[in-house]
Amino acid sequence: MATFTPTADVVAEAVQAGYFPPRHTVEITDVTQLAPGVVRLAFHDPYIAAHAKPAQFVNLYTKDPMRLMPRPFGVSEIDGDEVSVIFAVVGEGTAEFARYQAGDTVDVLGPLGNPFKTKNPAHYLLVAGGLGVPPLVRAAQHLAADERSRTTAVVGYRDVRFADDVFARYADRTVSIDNAHGNVVTLLDRLEADGGLTVDGGLTVDGLETVILSCGPLPMMKAVAEWAAKRSLACQLSMEQRMGCGFGTCVLCTVDTVDGRLKVCADGPVFTREQLGWGE
Repeated sequence: MATFTPTADVVAEAVQAGYFPPRHTVEITDVTQLAPGVVRLAFHDPYIAAHAKPAQFVNLYTKDPMRLMPRPFGVSEIDGDEVSVIFAVVGEGTAEFARYQAGDTVDVLGPLGNPFKTKNPAHYLLVAGGLGVPPLVRAAQHLAADERSRTTAVVGYRDVRFADDVFARYADRTVSIDNAHGNVVTLLDRLEADGGLTVDGGLTVDGLETVILSCGPLPMMKAVAEWAAKRSLACQLSMEQRMGCGFGTCVLCTVDTVDGRLKVCADGPVFTREQLGWGE
């Protein structure tokens, strides 16, 4: 089955005219295994690099014509015109991406979805679990440029702590835990108890109110939302949901909210705990 792939000139013309660029081919610059079954893939794309905000994602398309649906991956880091994603190898599609090498090409579409809201100065508590790491790394990188805000990264892993060094490049403080020693809520309780977060009519750091940004497995995010609700903290959650198209057409990735069922790809992936009705 033939597919239309616009040339770089077509993409550039679309961008110059103010249109969202179509699916297009980019060059892969790096593929690295961070841990068993966990891969970082980077590619060259000036448009996505210039526009991707924390929690937005990109669609990557396999070269197998029988696999029509793309795979959505949260943007992790941006370095100049280079964009990186981090993913787990869980099926044939992601296994194909893991086999790529620098110099290979892949089709991409993005950035897609609605980002975390980070304009207001705050102490941003970045709570990540498992492969919920990428959106929080991007948030830490983005917030590192804001001198008014502070960031604490709280990360939970199954075993290998593959992203601590990455978070440490951007966050003011990085703490992590693996399954053998507890979970992220355990870690949040410890932080609160040892003064890592100062309770003063709400959790504050350097006079800044704490705002939680979180992504990870559903049970983890529900627990984080409940933890936030007990302390009356703002909490934004980037939902992980199986997607089809990634831009609101197929209605595969719906999630229950207080306003009915909404699409994670188009209405999210970021929702507040109030929107989801968690911890109320």
